[in-house]
Amino acid sequence: MRGAPVEVLQRVPLFADLSPDELQQIALLFKERDFEAGETIIQEGSGGSAFYVIEAGEATVTIQGTVRSRLGAGDFFGEIALIDDGTRMATITAATRLDCYGLTYWDFRPLVESNGVIGWKLLQRMAMMLRDARRG
Repeated sequence: MRGAPVEVLQRVPLFADLSPDELQQIALLFKERDFEAGETIIQEGSGGSAFYVIEAGEATVTIQGTVRSRLGAGDFFGEIALIDDGTRMATITAATRLDCYGLTYWDFRPLVESNGVIGWKLLQRMAMMLRDARRG
């Protein structure tokens, strides 16, 4: 099956300013992805090109060998990779079987390039997130 439920994407801060129609366009780009317990999904320092929203299961977030948090249903990771295709800031490992929706940079970029309204809303949201992060 292709696509993610719009309701799932509404919880992602990066997409908070998008209209239901804009979210639907993005939702159709997602693909279902499943990972087995113990499987590394993202490796810290590696190249990154995918964003994931967890539908079911749990994952651990490790930075420089230290577990920093656990993620569960409704959580997400890799959103920065949708914008910059850069290196990963953490390792994400499936703690249990993990059912996700995944979106790649190369599927996302053409939509943003062809839709300036979506691109501008994402740019504004990223600026707001950066401002909030700098405030601590």
